[in-house]
Amino acid sequence: MSAPTSTGRFYGVGIGPGDPELITLKAARLIRDADVIAYHSGVGKQSMARGIAADLIPEGVLEEELRSPVTTGMTDHPGGYYGALAEFYDECSARLEAHLSRGRTVVVLAVGDPLFFGSFMYVHDRLSPRYPTEVVPGVTAMSAATAAVATGLCRHEDTLTVLPGTLPVPELARRLADTDAAVIMKLGRTFAGVREALRQAGVLDRAVYVERASGTGEVVVPAADVDEGRVPYMSIVVVPGADLRDDAAGRAADFARITAAHEAPTPDDSAPRDTTGTVHVVGLGPGPDRWLTPEASEVPARVDHVVGYAPYVARVPQREGLTRHASGNTVELDRGRLALDPAEGGDDVAIVSGGDAGVFGMATAIFESRESALADDAGYADVPVRVVPGVTAAHAASALVGAVLGGDHALVNLSDNLKPWQVLADRLTALATNDISVALYNPRSASRPDTPGRARDLLVEAVGPTRVVVVARHVGRDRESVVVTTLGELDVDSVDMGCLVVIGASTTRVTDDGRVWTPRSVG
Repeated sequence: MSAPTSTGRFYGVGIGPGDPELITLKAARLIRDADVIAYHSGVGKQSMARGIAADLIPEGVLEEELRSPVTTGMTDHPGGYYGALAEFYDECSARLEAHLSRGRTVVVLAVGDPLFFGSFMYVHDRLSPRYPTEVVPGVTAMSAATAAVATGLCRHEDTLTVLPGTLPVPELARRLADTDAAVIMKLGRTFAGVREALRQAGVLDRAVYVERASGTGEVVVPAADVDEGRVPYMSIVVVPGADLRDDAAGRAADFARITAAHEAPTPDDSAPRDTTGTVHVVGLGPGPDRWLTPEASEVPARVDHVVGYAPYVARVPQREGLTRHASGNTVELDRGRLALDPAEGGDDVAIVSGGDAGVFGMATAIFESRESALADDAGYADVPVRVVPGVTAAHAASALVGAVLGGDHALVNLSDNLKPWQVLADRLTALATNDISVALYNPRSASRPDTPGRARDLLVEAVGPTRVVVVARHVGRDRESVVVTTLGELDVDSVDMGCLVVIGASTTRVTDDGRVWTPRSVG
């Protein structure tokens, strides 16, 4: 295309997320002085950008409405969704260039910031090389949503990640699990998958949904409570970093450990190396570093790779030579193969797990992954696996109240993902009627909200309502709490995934000072 004979000026102007009072002074001036005002709009919708800036648009100014031909991935365009968009942006650029070539000042209104997930970017790509162009930043929807949530988004060394909700659920969960704080854009029809990714990453409980941030009809609710059938595109999920404040500067209790240089010995790369590395499956205990065994601390300090669910990987200090692989919490077999691959290539790997790795943890998953790979002729037969024990959540909870598991006891995972409910029911009944104390892991999840109630009703029918029950929440961590009650009085609505529930034996006793213990003798 030949160069224009008369040159107009091209502006991309951010007008903020919705509240007209968030339009900057510079943006307001450029809108009032423009020859042409352009704005994007969706199929069958009024332009949100024009609505925000309506009171600033001069009477009689030329207006260009740039109406998108598609709003979802469905189109009969031969080039598909992105082909239709590319053609649309070519058309937009041609319409705006017709004004610029006549020397007119063209202002494109952009909701939020012009270069932050904005349609303006694509006409900017086409026109800025040929016309004097300026981008005026605007308050982002992300900033407005964070203000609406009204809590610290990230503190000190926290990492913030901005993610599109259009990512596949496993990838979105992986990235959520590997960051301290997150903002998820582009919701609408993607919300069900976004919520599942939040659950898999273990951050659903602190995720907040914000709709129409700063605008009329603003909505702020927990992401777990949102009706996924009514989520508009102009909505955001904010996942604030965990609030670990322990001093006046807002630092975490383990700030020194997080920020101090790791003092592990530097590997001697000149030393001879075995052909195959070792996979160490390491139990990190229920949470506090004081419950971490010396071996569980030493192994991650010398391996080449650390693999695991992101909150557990975050407990291993970063150091030179260490590669960390964080993931969501529902891809255990994939995580197992992720550990086996570098080990087969000669690297030592620690796959970390909460509590004891051999108790509903990654030890079984790594053996299952190896067995599955061998069945598929994928190798790993020569990769040695070592399991490093850790303090279990059940025994930490028992110690918290005294010795409720001091006699014969069993540990049962209430999740029915890998076994049917009837198997769980039969096992619980057999244990309780044989007077064995039972610690229940994973008592509830978003997909199994009725599990605690079903288990309580089953046990009340089997042994009556008087058995002692201990509900321990966040043992050894912030917000630790414990409730001692009975089967008949158990408030199942208060039980969540942060809890471990212990059902005592008929002989379990509660002392006057609230200690709970089970005798070792029978009768």
